[in-house]
Amino acid sequence: MNRYVVSKTLGEGTYGSVLRAKNKETGELVAIKKMKQKFYSWEECMKLREIDSLRKLLHPNIVKLKEVIRENDVLHMVFEHLEGNIYELMKARHGRPFPETQVRNIMYQTCQSMNHMHKNGYFHRDMKPENLLYSGETVKLADFGLAREIRARPPFTDYVSTRWYRAPEVLLRNPRYNSPVDIWALGGIMAELYTLRPLLPGASESDQLHKTCLVLGSPSQSQWPEGQKLASQIGYRWPTAAPTRLDVLIKNASPDAIKMMDLSLQWDPANRISASGMLQHPYFAVGTIGDGNASQASAPSLSRPPAAVVTQRPSILPAVGEQRSSAGSFPATGGSGKNTPSSRGTGLPGGPSRHALPALAAPRPPMGSAERKGVGSGAGQRYLRMARYQPGMEQTPALPQLKTNPSLTGSSAPKQSLPSIGGAGGAGGGAMSRWGAR
Repeated sequence: MNRYVVSKTLGEGTYGSVLRAKNKETGELVAIKKMKQKFYSWEECMKLREIDSLRKLLHPNIVKLKEVIRENDVLHMVFEHLEGNIYELMKARHGRPFPETQVRNIMYQTCQSMNHMHKNGYFHRDMKPENLLYSGETVKLADFGLAREIRARPPFTDYVSTRWYRAPEVLLRNPRYNSPVDIWALGGIMAELYTLRPLLPGASESDQLHKTCLVLGSPSQSQWPEGQKLASQIGYRWPTAAPTRLDVLIKNASPDAIKMMDLSLQWDPANRISASGMLQHPYFAVGTIGDGNASQASAPSLSRPPAAVVTQRPSILPAVGEQRSSAGSFPATGGSGKNTPSSRGTGLPGGPSRHALPALAAPRPPMGSAERKGVGSGAGQRYLRMARYQPGMEQTPALPQLKTNPSLTGSSAPKQSLPSIGGAGGAGGGAMSRWGAR
């Protein structure tokens, strides 16, 4: 660590902090994730999912892990430094939609990273705009703390990913989900890039399913038989809801964009498009699509980037304002294989009994006159009225109380730690750098 000069703390999380630093020799800016847990051997470090996956996933659209350092039993992960994340970019738009050329550019690079990840046997499990970082025109996928191998033996935990992007099979407690959960999340991200607001901003897990039914329509037995079985097992009753077409909700998206989102947001995971299928979709076959908006006429045309290399060109992405609280290159949460609190629809891990989905026995209460003001009666407006979200909305959930051990004394709550990692203990102390991705 003596090769780096730390200049700023970019963020704090449950499992560590992220620091902005500069290499003394080269002057290169980096982002260093400093873990709170002590690591007493290299075997422990190398078994972390984030390190294990990023060692193998080398791609222009995946954030680069440059170095792993263990100093005095403290683990530091050195990442390349990027400007910010896509969520910050959306907030900086202040309600002004992206040109479709920009949406296509972001989505193509994200699909590239996802295709590479799935092809090499991993799925992310926490796809959301905050985990898509950018620098200039380049977009990179980050935060692999929840990544799992596709061939790993289930069951998998059912409380992963931010709720607004959580696939319905995960909401229904299916422990045997797999890579299609990333495709579902990507469909939601794509919709949000067009509207600058979440497509499915559920306030709870049952509300998340309810809002999904309002958009896709309640699934039938023939449409998703496994979903009917999963709902029956946990006592969940599907609401009766007709679908709302995506082109009604997302008016500024082209027909090909709507078709690709439709293929991503399928109830049955087996019917969702694959990452490689998304790359071959006609949505990416065109050079540019004009949206007829005079305020966006100055945006440069987007040519399709090559399949393996993303060229660094002059930025068309607007700079994010100085008010950002996390302007660094890598999120502070994750890195342990467990979920961490977020301000956008997630929470602490919990078991099925703790977060059981209540049956939807009655519709929502009618809205007041103030809420109805300016809301029409069309299908899209009815959904917006029931969804109750506004552009740029952030959700700050109440975190569940931590269960205390009766044997513990004192008023302090027990600390949360990373899951136990096997491996023989090694000699601690001293600065060590075992591995670097070149």
